[in-house]
Amino acid sequence: MNRRRFLSLSAAALLPTPAAAQSWRGRALGADVDVTLTGPGAQAALDAIPAILNGIEAQFSLYRDSALTRLNRDGHLVPDAMFADLCALCDRLHTVTDGLFDPTVQPLWRALATGAPILPARSAIGWHRVTLGARIGLDHGQAMTFNGVAQGFAADVVRAHLAARGFTQALVNMGEYAALGGPFTVSIDDPATGQIGRTRITGAALATSSPAALLVGGLPHILHPKGQPALWSTVTVQADSAALADGLSTALVFATRDQTRLIRDRLAGVHTITLIDNAGDLTTI
Repeated sequence: MNRRRFLSLSAAALLPTPAAAQSWRGRALGADVDVTLTGPGAQAALDAIPAILNGIEAQFSLYRDSALTRLNRDGHLVPDAMFADLCALCDRLHTVTDGLFDPTVQPLWRALATGAPILPARSAIGWHRVTLGARIGLDHGQAMTFNGVAQGFAADVVRAHLAARGFTQALVNMGEYAALGGPFTVSIDDPATGQIGRTRITGAALATSSPAALLVGGLPHILHPKGQPALWSTVTVQADSAALADGLSTALVFATRDQTRLIRDRLAGVHTITLIDNAGDLTTI
C-alpha cells in the first residue's frame, strides 16, 4: 500500500526567518516525507534523517526484510526497544478503543489484496492472542501491520532527533504532522467533500484517516477487526504525539460520537478530534 490515507494536508510554517529555512524530502514507510527546519546546523540535522528513517523501516516495514516481516514469518521475535515501544502503544490503543485498534488485521488485508479466502484470514484476527514481553509471539495464522500507527511513530522519532539537537522550529510531515514550535497552519481535506477547514498546531501533532481514500478488494482499506463498516468519511486527531494521533484516527473511523467522547476522555495528550460524516458535516470534540 503506497499510502494509508487520502489526506491532503498543506502546511504553511510561520517561521521567524523564512529565508533561512531548509527542507529535506524523501520517502519512508510508503509515504512522502518532508521536513522543514530553520536555525544553525539545520543541514547537518537534515542529513541525518535518511539513516533514522532507514532504521525505522528496518523495524516496521512490510515491504522489506524487517523485524515485523520476520515476526510475521516466524511467529515470534525478540524485539529491540523501538519495536517494544510501538507494541506497548498499540496495546494501549487497543485497550482504550475497546478493540477498534487492532494491528492483527494484516491477514485480512492480505486476503482482500490477493483474492484469498476471507474467513480463515478473519479468524486469525485478535490482538488479545498476541504475547507481549521480552519475546513477542503470534498465535497460529496471525500477522501484524503497523500501517495505522508507524508513520506517526516515525514522525515523533524525527521530531525528537531535531529537538535533541536544540531546534525549536520544525515541521515533520510523513502524512502525519509533528511540530516543534509553530504555529503551523494546515488545511484538512476529505476525499468526497474536498477542503473542510483549517487548523493550527504549535508543538503538537496531527493525523487524519479517510477509509474510502483507498480500496482493497473493493473495500475501504482501514479494516474493522470484526468487519463492521466505517462510520466516518474522515477523522482528524490533534495530540501531543503523532503516533497517538495516527493510531487514534485509524480506530475512530469505526466509533460513534459517544464512543469517541469516551475514548477522548480516557486519553491524556489528545487535544481535538474532528469527525466528518459521509454528507460532509463536521463535528469537533
